[in-house]
Amino acid sequence: MTGLAQPGGSGGPGRDHYSYRHYADRGVAEGFDALRFGGPIGEYLLAWQEQVLLDALEPLEGRTVLDVGTGTGRAAIGLSRSGARVIGVDASDEMLSVAQARLGRAGLSAGFARADALALPMADRSVDAVVCLRLLMHVVDWRRCIAELCRVARHRVVLDFPSARSFAALEAASRRRKARRGQRVEAYQVFRSGQIAEAFEENGLRVVMSRPQFVLPIAAHKAVGSLAATKGVERVLRAAGLLRRFGSPITVVAER
Repeated sequence: MTGLAQPGGSGGPGRDHYSYRHYADRGVAEGFDALRFGGPIGEYLLAWQEQVLLDALEPLEGRTVLDVGTGTGRAAIGLSRSGARVIGVDASDEMLSVAQARLGRAGLSAGFARADALALPMADRSVDAVVCLRLLMHVVDWRRCIAELCRVARHRVVLDFPSARSFAALEAASRRRKARRGQRVEAYQVFRSGQIAEAFEENGLRVVMSRPQFVLPIAAHKAVGSLAATKGVERVLRAAGLLRRFGSPITVVAER
């Protein structure tokens, strides 16, 4: 892709942050799909994610979608398969290399380029929609990230985040303690839905859909490794009203 500047520069964030270091590792990039989407629970998570994107963005035919933090290109390739003109950006060359290889094997068309979510090298309202999955929890400045997503989106932004009211909050707190002790961990952030809605409103968009996925932690479902058990347990918890109150991650759709 042409016309995209490289991340960094005088106004960029410190690239010693774990969110840059960790994903710049070739081994991490090559093992990412197996770790996140391997096994029956990973496949179910991916299918759920793709369906939410279709629900949020259809019709996709001919629309330009920017996938920020594209990683190995999972969302970008799915969107391309559905007819969108997709641009996938990521700060990691190693992740983009995996994405490009996957795109080639799929026989689809999309553009991938290195760029920073905190300083997107694109003009205001230059794409129809922006997708940003599994990224906000890791960025240096989450408000700046949302501002950038809103700036370049003409109509809609789809974003997900771990909820501060979920089990993820306990894991996040544990990781922050480990990071303070000098351990190498991804000390991710959790968010309240109100925080996210306010950040969108500050940038001229309004949340029109909010969809949580699981009550129990994804790690717990993966540890059991039974899709039937996951669906059964989550069905019971949803019927008890717990998904709406404590579900995570939460995917939101915001419109201008």
